[in-house]
Amino acid sequence: MLFMLNDCNLTDKGCSALAAVLGSDTNLKELNMNNNNLQDSGVKLICTGLKNIKCKLEILRLNDCNLTDKSCSDLAAVLGSDTNLKELNMNNNNLQDSGVKLICTGLKNIKCKLEILRLSNCSVTEEGYKALASALRSNPSHLIELDLTGNDPGESGVKQLNDLLQDPDCQLKSLRFLSPAAEEACQYVNRVMGENPFLQRKLNLSEHKLRDTQVNQIAALLQDKHCRLNRLTLNRCRITEKQSLILTSALKSNPSHLRELNLSRNKLGDSGVKHLCAVLKDSHCKLERLR
Repeated sequence: MLFMLNDCNLTDKGCSALAAVLGSDTNLKELNMNNNNLQDSGVKLICTGLKNIKCKLEILRLNDCNLTDKSCSDLAAVLGSDTNLKELNMNNNNLQDSGVKLICTGLKNIKCKLEILRLSNCSVTEEGYKALASALRSNPSHLIELDLTGNDPGESGVKQLNDLLQDPDCQLKSLRFLSPAAEEACQYVNRVMGENPFLQRKLNLSEHKLRDTQVNQIAALLQDKHCRLNRLTLNRCRITEKQSLILTSALKSNPSHLRELNLSRNKLGDSGVKHLCAVLKDSHCKLERLR
């Protein structure tokens, strides 16, 4: 049974009745409460129902519910109990590292059955990523899918995730922390170069024929907050005037750390150079060397 209460202008006052339902002999397996003003007090009430031995709920969606790290303490207690919860969505809440660390205590508990955890846009930084990596290396963890898009782990956080995926004890099959286009760019670079661009300062794709799709992906990569590339070489890549516009647009974005760009021996034409000149005038562009 699926119960959808998203976008219903609910507050914590409605959660007491829901907690009673969850603790009864209902067959409810999925509860969607996205985009309601539940706040921490509302989640605390819901958790009393989730901890009831009669509760059969497997999927709980709490996206955009004005939650903070206080909610995570109650949810961690649920994860560490005999709950049937297998999927927890908490996207777009201000959980921060302190909240993620609390969730991790639940993930490490041998009773935890959680398989899917979504924490995109939850103000998570390096410390939160470190805690998650530690939790997911623990033997009890059943987590197979983790969504962390829209957070900012910094360079060390990205390395923690990369190392985690190499760990034989980690059960994770799907890890998302990039925009879809940036993720595709990462996969492309891994395929043709055998390296992860998010762990590199330099990237040389010279003499690889880049189609519009790849150029769009590389542009997304440069715009992604996780990317720390400061030197990009695209010599003899058959880049056209149209593609140069895509790249130059990316260089105007605030996250771009690029300091050196090599576009030698491409088909930029006069208009391509004109686009480059325009971006060099832009205050957001940090480019210091252009070939």
